[in-house]
Formats: sequence, C-alpha cells, structure tokens
Amino acid sequence: MTIRSFIFAGVALAALAAPAAAEEAADAADAAFADDGAIVVTARRRAENVQDVPLAISVVDGATLDAKGVFNISRLTQLQPSLQFFSTNPRNTFINIRGIGAPFGLTNDGFEQGVGVYVDQVYYNRIASATLDFVDVEQIEVLRGPQGTLYGKNTTAGAINITTRAPSFEFEGRTEVSIGNFNFKQAKASVSGPITDKLAARISVSATDRRGTIYNVATDTWINSQDNIGIRGALLWKPTDTFRVTFSGDWNLQDPICCGQIYARLGTTQRVASRQYAALTALFPGYKVPSTNAFDRLTDLDADIAARNELGGLSIRAEWDVGPGSLTSVSAWRYWDWGPKNDRDFTGLPVYTKVNNPTKQDQWTQELRYAFETGPIDAVVGGFLFYQKIRTSGVQESGPAASAWLLNPSSALSRNPAVLNGVIAENDIRLDNLSLATFAKLNWKATDRLTVSPGIRLNYDKKDGSYDSVVTGNASDGTRQIVSNSPTAPYYNDPWIAAQRGLQASQYFEPNFSAWNLSFDLNLSYEISDDVLGYATYARSFKTGGINLNGVPNLANGLPALEVAQIKPEKVDHFELGLKSQFWDRRATLNLAAYWTEIRDFQASVISNISGSSTLRGYLANADKVRVRGVEADFSVRPSERINAYLSGAFTDHQFVKFVDAPCPPELAGGPSGTPIGAPSTPGANSPANCDVSGQWLPGISRWSFSWGAEGNLPATLLGKQGEVYLGYEASYRSTFSSNASRSIYTDIRGYSLHNFRFGFRDEALDIFGWVRNAFDQNYYESLAVTPGNTGLISAQLGDPRTFGGTISYRF
Repeated sequence: MTIRSFIFAGVALAALAAPAAAEEAADAADAAFADDGAIVVTARRRAENVQDVPLAISVVDGATLDAKGVFNISRLTQLQPSLQFFSTNPRNTFINIRGIGAPFGLTNDGFEQGVGVYVDQVYYNRIASATLDFVDVEQIEVLRGPQGTLYGKNTTAGAINITTRAPSFEFEGRTEVSIGNFNFKQAKASVSGPITDKLAARISVSATDRRGTIYNVATDTWINSQDNIGIRGALLWKPTDTFRVTFSGDWNLQDPICCGQIYARLGTTQRVASRQYAALTALFPGYKVPSTNAFDRLTDLDADIAARNELGGLSIRAEWDVGPGSLTSVSAWRYWDWGPKNDRDFTGLPVYTKVNNPTKQDQWTQELRYAFETGPIDAVVGGFLFYQKIRTSGVQESGPAASAWLLNPSSALSRNPAVLNGVIAENDIRLDNLSLATFAKLNWKATDRLTVSPGIRLNYDKKDGSYDSVVTGNASDGTRQIVSNSPTAPYYNDPWIAAQRGLQASQYFEPNFSAWNLSFDLNLSYEISDDVLGYATYARSFKTGGINLNGVPNLANGLPALEVAQIKPEKVDHFELGLKSQFWDRRATLNLAAYWTEIRDFQASVISNISGSSTLRGYLANADKVRVRGVEADFSVRPSERINAYLSGAFTDHQFVKFVDAPCPPELAGGPSGTPIGAPSTPGANSPANCDVSGQWLPGISRWSFSWGAEGNLPATLLGKQGEVYLGYEASYRSTFSSNASRSIYTDIRGYSLHNFRFGFRDEALDIFGWVRNAFDQNYYESLAVTPGNTGLISAQLGDPRTFGGTISYRF
C-alpha cells in the first residue's frame, strides 16, 4: 500500500467512525467571528481586529476554505477578485495582486516575484514552492498593496500570509474525506493534544488524487491530473507563561501527469507562408491534430510530460515576552526539488523530444524582531537574513521532425532529418542569492482617533550566477561537435553546424548583481467613529534587481551581450485611500479602497536581436514605466445566524505608460527585418525587431472582477442529530484580459464567470455535504500562449470543467 493509499484509507475509516451522537448544534461558519464580530489578523506582526488595520486585507478562515473546496492558492482566486494566479506548471507560476507582481510568460531563476508568500511567518521565495495543497490552515490573509516595511523587498504588489493551526493543550482532531467525478479523492486529517503540561503536538496530513481532464491520444493517458500529498507536524514548548517555542516541519509532494498545453487556435503571423503551421504540418503526410476545438479536451503530445514538485522544510519560532513587548525569532530552512518533463513543440510531432529543466533549491532565513508598546507608541523593529542556493541542470533535445519544422524550407537541409535530429543543449544554471535587511515600523497615537504610522526598511541584495549551456550536434561528416557562436571554433562553417547554430548555440557567462535599497511608507488613520476608520498611505517600495539566467542574445562577434545580463530593481510609488466600516450592529461590513501605483523600471519580458546577431532571444529587461490604479470594495452581511452573504469587486485600470522595446505580438513577428514594416498578419511582410506598446494593457489583468456568494441554513434533525441543513453558493467573474506579454489579437481571453453550489447538514462535530463546482460547465481558458517559432500555433491551458462530489468531515 502506498503512503497516499494509506492516508485515504485511514482518514476514511476515521470519518466513518464518527460518533452517532453530538452535543449542541453550532454553526461552523461562526468560527472566524468573536462575540463582537471581530476577525483577528496578524498583518502587522501582532494580533488585532482586521477592521482596525489601515490596510486593504482579505481574510479567509480555515472553515471557509474547507467548505468551499479551496485547497491551494489557485482556487483562492475565486474568492479574491484582486488576486490573479497563472500556472502552466508549478515552476511557470505567476501570482499577481492588483495586476502586478511578476513578468508574464518567462521563467528565470535570476529574478523574483513581487508577491510575498509566508507560511507561519516563513518566507517562501519561489512561487513554485508555494503551490502546495493547504494542510491544516487556520487562516489566510491577502494583503493588497506594497508591504515592504514589514514583509520585505519583494512585496511590491502585496503579500499572502498563511497561518496553520497551532498545537493545542486540549486534545482535538479533525478528519475529512471527499470523492467526486474524474476519480477525485481527497483526504485530510489532523490531531493535536498535550504530551506533557508544557509540551503539545499537532500532526496533519493531506492527500489529493484526480484523473486528468485532457485525453492524450498519443499515449492513451489522461493528462493534467492531480496527485498531491502533504504532511505537517509541530511541537509547542511552553515552559513559562512568557516564553514559548514552536518547532515545525513539513513535507509535500506533487507528482501528477502534467502539464500539457494543447492546440487552441491558429493565427496568421508575418512568417513566410511556407513556415507557418498549416504548411509545416503538411510536410508530414497523415499528421492531423486530434481536434481543433480545445474544449474537446484532446491532444497528441508525444514527448514525456511530468511535473514532480517536492518541497519541505523545518522552522523554529521562539517568542519571549520581555519588558514592554515581545521578542520573536524565526529560523527556517526550506528545500525545493523540481523534476519536470515537457513537450515544448506542443504537437504530436517529434520536433523537440526533451525540454526539461530540473531544479534544486535550498533556502535559509532568519528573522529577529521586537514588538513593543509604551504609552501612545507601539512599534516593531527587527532584522532579516536570507540565503538561497539554486542549481538547475537542464536538457533540450531536438528530434527527427526538427529540420523540417525549424529550418527554412528553401534550404535542402530542411529536407534532411539528420541535420537537427539529436541536437542537445545541456544547461548548468547556478544562483547564489543573499539578502540582508533591517526594518522598523512605528504607530504613534497622536490623538484618541488619529494614528500616524511611518515605516522604513534598508535592504542589501547580492546575486552571483552562472549560465553554462553546451550545445552539441552532428556535423555533416557524422562527427559529434560543439555548436559554437565563435567564428574561430572548429566546424564553425560546416553547413550542418551553421544550421544548428541558428537553433541554439553554446553560451557561457557569469552575471552578478548587488545593490542597497531603501523602502519607506507613511500611513495616517483616523477613527471617524467607533465603527468607521479612514486611512491614507504613501509607500516607496522596490522589487530587487536580478540577473538573466535563461541565456542572453549574442553580439555580432558571438560573445554574450552582458549589457543585458542584469535587470534593474523595480521602483514603486504607491498611493492609497481607504475606508473600513461596520454598521447595523456590526452585522454588515463595507470596506473601500482606491489606489494609484506607478512602477519605474518594470521587469518585463523582451525579445531582442542584439548588434546584428541572427538569433532572436527572449530575456528579462526593464520597461520604463507602468501604471495600475483602481477601486476595490468588500461587503459582507450577516443579518442573523441563519444567513450570511458577501460581495467583493475590483476595477483595475492598467497600462504600460512607456515601453518602446517590447516583444511584438505574433501578428507583427516572424518576418524578415527591413522597411517598410508590413501589415499585421501578412505572411512574408517585414517585421519590426521590437514594438512600442506604450498605452497598451498589461498582461493578465481584468478591468473588472467580482466574487459573491451566500449561505442560508435552517434547524434540522438527521438520524437523531440536532443540527442544521444549509445551502451555499459562491461565484466569481473576471472580464477580458490579455494573455501575452504584448497584447495580441490572438491571445485575449474573454471574460467568464464560475458558479459553485454546496448543500449539506452539519452539527457542531459532523459536516456532510455535496458540492458542484463550475456548475454550468463554463468552457474557459486560464491562459493562451504563443508557441516557439511563431508558426501561428496558439496553445491553451484550460480551466476545469464541471466537477461534483461529496464531503464528510468530523471534528472532535
């Protein structure tokens, strides 16, 4: 029996063994509410009522996550209109808040994202290491807007603060089992209690398994499945009332048959007609894509695909009440082991047989801070150390279809499969990343109602990297040779090697980056009444600079263009006004926020031809300026214990204010260089090297997004148990957004809405319910992407179809 099967079986038995009797009925939804309706958060590194915090914060408690089937960050987006999540696999994952946080469409070890993810106060530097299923989560806070003073350098867009359930000195536990269509199975269990009167423990496990939603006719398998397991354990040692230490450890494994992007549509580019998709596939008699309708959910990807994502770590958090405050130390080590296999030609043809970049990461963090209160002042001061080591050993290998697919049909070499067959690039990518910081945040209660809150953070970053790609291929005499850009290299003029060099050539360089940066903010908050708080914030924040570790363009002499190896830090100016209010005896809450964010040196994807080099190469660079501004509203109402409802919405206006050397969309790319520039979507027309996208949309952002829902319940008796029957409904909507680094007529994703329903019975211990998600079976794209070579093929990542099932959980 596998570990996963053991967990499923054990949790199922525990759930079925739930006692037949329960005591008084209680509403599980009340868990997040104190008697006065308060929700407690730690957004400012201390516990306080969310309505007293002058920040835009969305809070979801563990009971809500479980009830609504939100078991990872991806599903959290359906509850948070300002949160966007895009993923083609765990490593190629991007999280944005208010539309910013990560460049779209290019993964690079040498840069970092602008949304900080924290689990139990431990920073997760790589988003891929945060795609795990939630295990025993107590609460999730989404902090919108720059959080650089307390949360660090890479929180220019915001932070996601996840808190798991702490060990308890009273024995307690919980089990949950879910089953559904597509062979969905999920099991969760946790148990906590005292070991001695000073030591308590908690252990939690979670396992999720689901068949894929796309059928691969080439391999007779269902792909894009789910196959996750997670284990978390914690010990709480409390020798005195003023000192406590929490030891935590976790291990998580995702090992699905994933992740394949499939045929979505064709778009005409400026490549000559003989080098576009229709003409290229015609070179292979009998080849036909299984379906040109993506929502038939068929593909014929012929290369192996996998997305093994293993991660885990250990942490020690010590808290000591000293003097007028509390001293906190958080020490942590985390690792991430990424083992992918990809089909990067997105067809059933052996163009590329391998495109795999396995990565191993270790990170160490140490935070020390002191929070204190004296008179009208409370403050947090501290320091932070971060070190990260990343090692990526990649391979890319072309197959027997590569010559016809990738070389100019006018060349006789394109008709010889041996020319590009077996060209292999072996990549060794290394990064050592050091960051040091000191910070302070002060809250001065100037009057009974007015609080002035300045903050400052000084940060030092140093990155040392290396990129070593060794490309080999067969020369025309059959010998194995290095494919080099150097004119003095052996076989440089061999026609086969020259053709291979146009595909990819060996490259080596050692980029580095170091810089000091200062972040600061000023927040003014005023209690208009006991239940109404107004606030204003200005923040100057930054996202650290980086280095390009996916290769860079070459100069005319064949050497790498080191002038583009560095990426400058983003510089952020942020203004925000907000109002937080409760009324109707605190049964209703309405929070509003309006913001204006400008980013200079925005880190973005570009494609450039440097100094006459014949090779176009994608890399990261800095756009001059972007702007994102908008208005958000969060409303919730609970007129009685029998009904509650919520509505959240966001309007986001976004644009590249100035970006003159952006990558061109596919309809303006692929043709020869020269003037005049041809009309879009004209085969063989001249293409610009870069495009000016100033004034255009940023990728991935909807102008309008909403989430809403309600739940009602009535007293009921089931099998002699007194409880309540309930009906829940949740929905979300987002308007049209661009899914390409530069907006294209082929990659806009139309707006869509998703609707989920729940119906069940619960008492204070037992909860049994059925659920349906995407109830109206909405066909929608999560992302659309331009495939390599600009052949006109657009690939898609599909959202889940309708899913349904049932869940039983028991608390004791």
